Amino acid sequence: MSATELRRPEGACAVVTGASRGIGAAIALALAVDGWPVAVNYRADASGAAATVAAIEAAGGRAISAQADVADPQSPPQLLDAVHEQLGPIGVLVNNAGVRADGLALSLSDDDWQRVLDTNLGGTYRLTRAVLREMIRARFGRVINIASVIGPRANAGQANYAASKAAVIAFTKTAAVEVARRGVTINAVAPGLIETDMTEDIPPVLSDRVPAQRAGTPAEVAAAVSFLASERASYITATTIYVDGGLSA
Repeated sequence: MSATELRRPEGACAVVTGASRGIGAAIALALAVDGWPVAVNYRADASGAAATVAAIEAAGGRAISAQADVADPQSPPQLLDAVHEQLGPIGVLVNNAGVRADGLALSLSDDDWQRVLDTNLGGTYRLTRAVLREMIRARFGRVINIASVIGPRANAGQANYAASKAAVIAFTKTAAVEVARRGVTINAVAPGLIETDMTEDIPPVLSDRVPAQRAGTPAEVAAAVSFLASERASYITATTIYVDGGLSA
């Protein structure tokens, strides 16, 4: 397959899950600036999703909001049908939606374990499965899964979250090699300590463990996703890019 066959299809769009705020919102805006029409997925924060859409439109881009709970096995058809109808074929999928339910492994409830796995891993798997056929037909596709430095690095009190994110990295590698011949790349981005709502309750002293001596920003994560979604990243697949200020070293 020649490099010219890997150009993104005309009219293709991007889907970003969990894009009503934080990292997801930054990714949606970055992709829109790159010229992708963007579907801003959200579970419950309709006003946040509307704000993300407004920011994209203010920057000259095109976007819609699309409600769906990625933890629900029935969500992929619901979400993707709405995207196809309003924006067109899907060229980029960013599996960003994620939740935390922290607690020591010996005291985690089954509900807290399952909710985190169903959202962080189950949603990633189901949506990836749902878009791969059309990407293969188009001979172009970019799936970017948002993992975490916590996947390969122990962090007490987050056994469920760490398990889900480590599994996302493993799933990324395996799925990527299965479709690599078809012009589809699947990669992961693993943020470290990033300034978002999900990390606002983490003690500031933890930033001292980061070699860069600061927390990262959602825009810095979005920059890595933007590159992986581009035609320039056509020979990068089955890998994980760490955006963590050196924390994983």
